[in-house]
Amino acid sequence: MNLSWIIIILLLQIIIIITFTSSSRVEYPCKAPPHLSSSYPFCNPSLPIKTRAHSLVSLLTLPEKIQQLSDNASSIPRLGIPSYEWWSELLHGLAINGPGVNFNGTVKSATGFPQVLNSAASFNKTLWFLIGSALAVEARAMYNYGQAGLTFWAPNINVFRDPRWGRGQETPGEDPMVVGEYAVQFVKGFQGGAPAAGGKRLLMEESVDDDDGDMLMVSACCKHFTAYDLESWKNYSRYSFNAVVSKQDMEDTYQPPFRSCIEQGKASCLMCSYNAVNGIPACANGELLQMARNEWGFKGYITSDCDAVGTIVEYQNYTNSPEDAISDVLKAGTDINCGTYMIRNTQSAVDMGKVKEEEIDRALINLFSVQLRLGLFDGDPAKGKFGKLGPSDVCSAGHKKLALEAARQGIVLLKNQERFLPLNENAVSSLAIIGPLANQASPLGGDYTGIPCHSETLFDGLQAYIKETSYAVGCTDVSCYSDDLFEEAVQTAKQAEFVIIVAGIDLSQETEDRDRVSLLLPGKQMELVSCVAAASKRPVILVLTGGGPLDVSFAKKDPRIASILWIGYPGEAGPKALAEIIFGNVNPGGRLPMTWYPESFTNVPMNDMNMRAKPSQGYPGRTYRFYIGKRVYGFGHGMSYTNFTYKFLSAPNKLSISSASLTGGYNKRILNQKVDYIHINEETPCSSLAFPVKISVDNVGYMDGSHIVMLFSRVRKTFEGAPQVQLIGFDRVHTLARKSTETSILVDPCKDLSFADEAGERILPLGDHVLTLGEMEHFVSIETY
Repeated sequence: MNLSWIIIILLLQIIIIITFTSSSRVEYPCKAPPHLSSSYPFCNPSLPIKTRAHSLVSLLTLPEKIQQLSDNASSIPRLGIPSYEWWSELLHGLAINGPGVNFNGTVKSATGFPQVLNSAASFNKTLWFLIGSALAVEARAMYNYGQAGLTFWAPNINVFRDPRWGRGQETPGEDPMVVGEYAVQFVKGFQGGAPAAGGKRLLMEESVDDDDGDMLMVSACCKHFTAYDLESWKNYSRYSFNAVVSKQDMEDTYQPPFRSCIEQGKASCLMCSYNAVNGIPACANGELLQMARNEWGFKGYITSDCDAVGTIVEYQNYTNSPEDAISDVLKAGTDINCGTYMIRNTQSAVDMGKVKEEEIDRALINLFSVQLRLGLFDGDPAKGKFGKLGPSDVCSAGHKKLALEAARQGIVLLKNQERFLPLNENAVSSLAIIGPLANQASPLGGDYTGIPCHSETLFDGLQAYIKETSYAVGCTDVSCYSDDLFEEAVQTAKQAEFVIIVAGIDLSQETEDRDRVSLLLPGKQMELVSCVAAASKRPVILVLTGGGPLDVSFAKKDPRIASILWIGYPGEAGPKALAEIIFGNVNPGGRLPMTWYPESFTNVPMNDMNMRAKPSQGYPGRTYRFYIGKRVYGFGHGMSYTNFTYKFLSAPNKLSISSASLTGGYNKRILNQKVDYIHINEETPCSSLAFPVKISVDNVGYMDGSHIVMLFSRVRKTFEGAPQVQLIGFDRVHTLARKSTETSILVDPCKDLSFADEAGERILPLGDHVLTLGEMEHFVSIETY
């Protein structure tokens, strides 16, 4: 073979390599010429999103349209459009729960961040944004390699109303304001936007505006809309449960997180829940779904939870036929069904005259608009803005470092008797770790997890500090039905200088489709803890796992249990983070994002959705805002290895509202009646009332550490239905030992100092409002003139 042929062959090989490496690993529409599909208007990126979406829908036949009404949307070969899987999961890391994500290709694992409830315990808005941003990078990278979609059904922003709920771990806790803040930051970070307050952009350097909003890096979905927080309790099931919710509770508890997610977070997807709300299935509830679009400005697609269209007929008996169910959900505003129910029944609904093709078109325009905003019709994704992301961007050093920081910030120190912690690793000769979860890595992720970058157990993390570390299981599993292994645990504890007991719950006790019936430690775990504590040479350290609150009153009172740490589901970096905190390399600063109730709370019917207490009926209310019973640990509880004091540096003493500005009909009548509150509406001068509260935080101890500043408010005068107290702002600040730092929290009285009346209308009490900061109080009087 002569030299010229060799050169030609080498050039051809280079061309093949370049072509292969620069082309997409996924099927995509709108391929470059000579493909005919590139000539269609929907393939023209210069046209507005709506124009392109309408163009695409106009080209489809009715059967082709119907085949798009499933999470697994069929291909349209004649237009060069491949199939698309809408259902990918990513709650706190790329998860294998849905069909859209797999680890069978080049990417074998993804960063496992702490469960959402853990991240919420950090009360760190910047952290929430950064986690969303990191997950977006990994999602796009896996999409580029054909291992994920671009539409992810997260976050879960239902309020953690009942401590027995199996999915409370997936949520940011019980406070609607905190849940809403988490939703905004996570969604903005995930979809490629700028942070709402603080934080930084990880990848998207600019946004691309069109008539439908910013282009999307990936799509987030706020779920489950609405009043969904029961899996299976007694004879109640999530598939048939009718959540009876008052207008008052709907306005100031259940809806605020979703409103924030849409109005501020700009989420591009909304998932309607299985349950009915006041007798109407959520996915067929036009009043709710249209409120999101028409009042909150939602621009995106609405998906049902999986098979939630079918449950309207089969579980709730709301309609008499599948065709009626299809008609109801499409008219209400649901665009797509997770599952095949709409594919199987929509044609007959059309034939029977119950569904109009225009109603299907409306749904498809919403669906294709989101795909267009994701760039799915802009040609080869490998040549797009995010085309260079790949395996090296998953499990990156930066993401693993972020997962470790999130785990550190989410661990909560509940008890620390006589400053037992931190331990001095140089003074610890031997250590014993006891418990069924102490030497297992998989339970540390919680539900909706994938394959983490790195797996290690709590035992591994502690042994990295103390080589002479022994282990005993104590119970064969978390259920702990037998005490057969107690003696081994007791003997192991007797031989060690220090003992750590790992107790709590895992997914065998709480998960999707599984609520708890008790708040106590499962089985004989309490006995195990007490036996080991009695045998130990020194007081022991108790580490608690799981998301749901636990009644550990026995441990709180027991002097043989010196310290208690809640680690929840801390993710892949949890073992290292726990060890760092126990040995003082990190100062704990997390706070509980939910109330820990006593076991007696299990007498409260889980199906009762009322938030406010009814003492005359023996109903204690729910969450720290309304619960009047005893607590094991309260919302916001969390200790540090150092101490802090506060000072109000500046805040107004009086706010004045002109009566002339309250000329709206209902407000005018109220003022004529000389009542002591005003209604919040469009005419209320809210922007002029907002004020900053400047705060000094003094670290009066001898250890640096981060601290969560929590500003609460309460109404000084008794108002019917008012919260006992409510969180109105928070910030996580880093402090140096023996030094002070300052922060500022902006208070919007119309939003932060108001609550809903029985008619579901926001009211702002006049008179004194008490701002509380730890033990400090500041009075702000709101008056009219």
